Amino acid sequence: MSDWIIDLIEQGGYWGIALLMFVENVFPPIPSELIMGAGGVAVARGTMTFWPLLAAGTIGSTLGNYIWFLAGDRLGYRRLEPLISRWGRWLTMRWSDVEQATGFFQRHGQWMVFGLRFSPFLRTMISLPAGLAHMQHWRFLAFTFAGAAVWNTVLILGGKWLARYLDTVSAISGPAIGAMAILAIAIWLWRVIRWKGEPG
Repeated sequence: MSDWIIDLIEQGGYWGIALLMFVENVFPPIPSELIMGAGGVAVARGTMTFWPLLAAGTIGSTLGNYIWFLAGDRLGYRRLEPLISRWGRWLTMRWSDVEQATGFFQRHGQWMVFGLRFSPFLRTMISLPAGLAHMQHWRFLAFTFAGAAVWNTVLILGGKWLARYLDTVSAISGPAIGAMAILAIAIWLWRVIRWKGEPG
């Protein structure tokens, strides 16, 4: 993993991790895999410790998802639809996506708030239907926190495992991880540029 990414994470500290994870769940395209994976490398280096890192990342994730939950809970269908229709390009989200996620939530129940924390796109999307369905706030926060904690644990441990091989593959891993970050942003920009809104 490229040193500048790890250094950036280390300089921001745990507050920086929490902020990045908050932003990652509110607005694309920052990948949590990169943030928490870099944190795992920092743990292996001894510049961060596991539990504070996990707490910071999980709190940031939970608060970011809570923003979307509150949007659904407070605004409701009538006021939320025009907002999504107007700003959906920048979120790469259509109102029909929200409706599909709402149907999925209603069919499979509140445990989807926990289960979909492991899905790259739906882990944020499911927060809106949960809010629109007026799921109990404490239950949403508990399920979100638990699911995010499990996912972040996997990412941190993955970063720690990768750190053992950085000395031997650094020439390859640095450019590769940097390319992943650039690719994530490029994909988001491509979706924004190609955005067509609702079909028909």
